[in-house]
Amino acid sequence: MMFNTETLWKYSMKTTQNKTEWWDNGILPLWITAQRQGRKTASFHYPGGGAKYKGEAVQRSLVEPYTDPDSNETEWRENTDTVLNWFSKEDFGFVTLYYGEPDNVGHRFGRETENRRVMTQQIDRTIGYVLEAIERHSLTEHLNIIITSDHSMTTVKKKPKVTEILLTNYISFRDLVKFDIVDYGSFGTLLPKPGQEEAVYQALKNAHLHLNVYKREEFPERFHFAKHEWVLPIVMYADSGYNINGVRDHGFDNVYMDMKIIFRAFGPDLKKNHLAEPFDSIHIYPLMWKLLGVTPVPHNGSLAVTQEMLIDAYDQQPGVDMQRASALQNTAIGLGIVAGVLVVLFVAGVTFTAFGWKK
Repeated sequence: MMFNTETLWKYSMKTTQNKTEWWDNGILPLWITAQRQGRKTASFHYPGGGAKYKGEAVQRSLVEPYTDPDSNETEWRENTDTVLNWFSKEDFGFVTLYYGEPDNVGHRFGRETENRRVMTQQIDRTIGYVLEAIERHSLTEHLNIIITSDHSMTTVKKKPKVTEILLTNYISFRDLVKFDIVDYGSFGTLLPKPGQEEAVYQALKNAHLHLNVYKREEFPERFHFAKHEWVLPIVMYADSGYNINGVRDHGFDNVYMDMKIIFRAFGPDLKKNHLAEPFDSIHIYPLMWKLLGVTPVPHNGSLAVTQEMLIDAYDQQPGVDMQRASALQNTAIGLGIVAGVLVVLFVAGVTFTAFGWKK
């Protein structure tokens, strides 16, 4: 979500796709890094793909219209074929492709519902179609594929079984709060009116047994979140299974298994049937730049974590095992996906696919 605490505007993810002022926040995405080193790159409906970074746009970007349906299976297949044509006919080197489900169905109907099971089956068919289409386009020996997502979901407890977390039971928004983002799941943040920060904090910190409330500077370091200037003074999150103000059902603490994400990778440079240990999403970035053969910008990931996925050990450096052990120890602590651009109050959890071209 993009927001402005002065105008009080709030923009959903789809409406921010061409808003460079939101996405160009100091992070240089892999599209730009790769194309600066001679790769042709593209984004198909991928979040952030329509913005410019340091004045430079992704070489080809198709931005998803706001009214575009997220669940049209025929359109998903057409999009897949479009992307594969970019590889087979136009020599693209790196493309990201985004599917907007099962997120929407999960939010609307809940995780443990027939609607979401049907959508999961549709996603399974789509992945099967991707595999068939890769072979049909004669790209099996040329493409490295990564399929992943930015979050998962859990089932939210509802009244009368539990006492729901309704912030208006504890504070007067009209009297105390200038701006808020508290209707998007288990996470919330508030900008109190001048002089009211302590009053808001004191009113909320012990308001509900399953609500965790912090001043920004005291937010747990393990989330790697609260130091950015865009983060508001009061930050909160609910325990697993509880949400704030009764809407949505993700954004919970990533130590919980329900919050873990899918990661699948295959292609000519990747081992078959290799089962990796759980790792933080930040380590996908070095895997991608290694597969693309580009020099990365400074980042927080470690190739040591994902290097064992590769058929060729590449240029394994001394001390790589120690680096990997250290990074995996951090994973056990639970950094998960609460890092980087994907999390800054975005809750558009979806499945998406990244393609990397091998000559």
